[in-house]
Amino acid sequence: MSGKKKLVVFTGAGVSADSGIGTFRDEDGLWAKYRIEDVCTPEALALNRAQVLEFYNMRRRELLSKESNAGHYAIKELENYFDVHIITQNIDDLHERAGSTNILHLHGELRKLRSSADGNLVYPIEGWEQDPEARCVKGSLLRPFVVFFGESVPMFEPAVKIVSGADIFVVAGTSLAVYPAASLVRYVREDIKVYVVDPNTPDISGIRNEIEIIKMNSAEGLPLLAEKLKEGAV
Repeated sequence: MSGKKKLVVFTGAGVSADSGIGTFRDEDGLWAKYRIEDVCTPEALALNRAQVLEFYNMRRRELLSKESNAGHYAIKELENYFDVHIITQNIDDLHERAGSTNILHLHGELRKLRSSADGNLVYPIEGWEQDPEARCVKGSLLRPFVVFFGESVPMFEPAVKIVSGADIFVVAGTSLAVYPAASLVRYVREDIKVYVVDPNTPDISGIRNEIEIIKMNSAEGLPLLAEKLKEGAV
């Protein structure tokens, strides 16, 4: 990628919401219907494994019925002009389906399972329903490849390294309220401009850089921003 500026795009639930994926934190989001403690913690998995697996089966089934949107494709198109790196809080595969190639999932991937005993043993899942008795090669039960509340975020440090080398930084569809992910903006070099695409105003108090805010949904705002960035790249 020699000669191309490094463009880092940090995406959140708003990017997927434009494809019809249910969000967690909106007023009518998933956390209004489910208790985090019941479906997204290590304790829940231990106490009521069937309920946790069913929750993620439903998320997976929903995902398989959706498609990437214009925002995803706009980011993909930028690979023709920049060295694009995506860091996403989303666990769906809509960036991949749009054709993007450099994607770091901070919070795991819905269409994969991992060993309950060894986080390095990860397997793709076909379809949407997990076999509750499926096991890894070491014999441990498989679980969703998702970072639960209360667990560490192993991909955070690699994400910091990517962000710290950005020449352009874009934040799209995230409230910047979920930590440690939200703190990534603090690792952008001070001389780098930050673009924020969101119909609402995320918590930008941690951003000390020059900021340009595009108050639009990702599916509308990202294509517009992409055109602007492409003009500056040629």
